[in-house]
Amino acid sequence: MVVAIPIYVVILVISKRKNGQLKLVTTDGAWLVLLGIIGYYLASYFDFKGLTYVSASLERVILYLYPTLVLLITAIVFKESVKVKHILAIALSYIGVIIAYAFDSNVGNQVDLFRGSVFIFLSALAYASYLVGSQWLIPKFGTVRFTAMAMIVSCICVILHHLIQQGLTIPQYGREVLEYGILMGIFSTVIPSFLISAGIKYLGATETSIISSIGPVSTIILSVVILGEVFNLYQVIGTLLVLCSVVYITLTGSKKEMN
Repeated sequence: MVVAIPIYVVILVISKRKNGQLKLVTTDGAWLVLLGIIGYYLASYFDFKGLTYVSASLERVILYLYPTLVLLITAIVFKESVKVKHILAIALSYIGVIIAYAFDSNVGNQVDLFRGSVFIFLSALAYASYLVGSQWLIPKFGTVRFTAMAMIVSCICVILHHLIQQGLTIPQYGREVLEYGILMGIFSTVIPSFLISAGIKYLGATETSIISSIGPVSTIILSVVILGEVFNLYQVIGTLLVLCSVVYITLTGSKKEMN
């Protein structure tokens, strides 16, 4: 976030010079700050907290639920009807999570398994809330300004969190860690945040969430190949059930045209 925040500030300044000063409504600004806190700070915090208790494979399976949560939140907030077939698809998704949850061979402590699963689910819920809120606020701020401002808020939260926990001490990291940090700040934070916002603008929150589900799939594969984690048959079945349910929800859902 230390690497990312100056990039967001520069992009925001360029955007203001190009498009003029933004007339900010107090309530809209408050919602933007809240989404910045929820979307990337709390979602990331809950995710990393959960990873201290469960494997990366199981974490991805649980996090896979966020497209269904997007659908539910959209139905509640925007009063869009949810059909019986959507409810059945969501039930199928949760059955898949339960199957993967019950037979995770990478975690032996059931107490830690439950605790980690709760944290990961909170992460999915926070991120789903961010996607739905973004769909509402992006037309008001514009894609670039919304993303830059929301991510600046998130960066500040993460940096403050570190200062509160670690103080002003600067950890001594090796060159390789610093290089990875710079690359992650640019290619895993700044660029994806703008791409996600652009996707929400043109497709809507639900469609964006299902397309971005390629992330959980790739993480599961990489956790097996690079980290050497065991991805057993039950987790394969659970992942396929979750994948089928979220694809089905998106394909049968009504596409909402964005302005």
